[in-house]
Amino acid sequence: MQLRAPAILVATRPHGETAVVARFLTAEYGLVAAYVAGGRGRSLRPVLIPGNGVEVQVSARSDSQLPFAKVELQASRAPFLAEPLAAAAIGWITALTATALPERQPYPSLHTALGALLDAICLAPSARGWAGALVAYEMLLLRELGYGGQGQRPEGDLPEILAAMDALAQPLDHYLLADRRAGVMAARERLRELLQRMVE
Repeated sequence: MQLRAPAILVATRPHGETAVVARFLTAEYGLVAAYVAGGRGRSLRPVLIPGNGVEVQVSARSDSQLPFAKVELQASRAPFLAEPLAAAAIGWITALTATALPERQPYPSLHTALGALLDAICLAPSARGWAGALVAYEMLLLRELGYGGQGQRPEGDLPEILAAMDALAQPLDHYLLADRRAGVMAARERLRELLQRMVE
């Protein structure tokens, strides 16, 4: 296995003393997990932040071996993680993507939509500019994985968007996150609480 592609980093997990196992979403190869040597070191720690856009080079001697990856930063989301609402949104959508998608199955529309959503979260002046897109991404994820997700991006005021978000909670939990890490839905609940404060 040899590949080089632009990717969105969606998850990292410590491995040993200094390395990480990272999961990357690529348009052509889908979700790819790989070992990054020195991933917790000073030079790579700012690169390996979920939400970052990267160029990843992955290689493995066999399909049964965890591939090794070399990573170059293309777009950093790190400056926006200091803002609680943006951090909660980025944390939720990257965790959802990493948890729900099967590995090495391409979903180019999800890759494109996730990149656009991350840009919107970081560049919009407020959550009103991206909350509808976040719900639309959840719908697209459900649809791409064969679980419905019908409907259009919710438009209108934030209360209407929150109502659409509430309607998706059960399908996401039941179809995509059942028997998975409980903390993933907790990240969505935290985001929902922060968005609600904007209405009150």
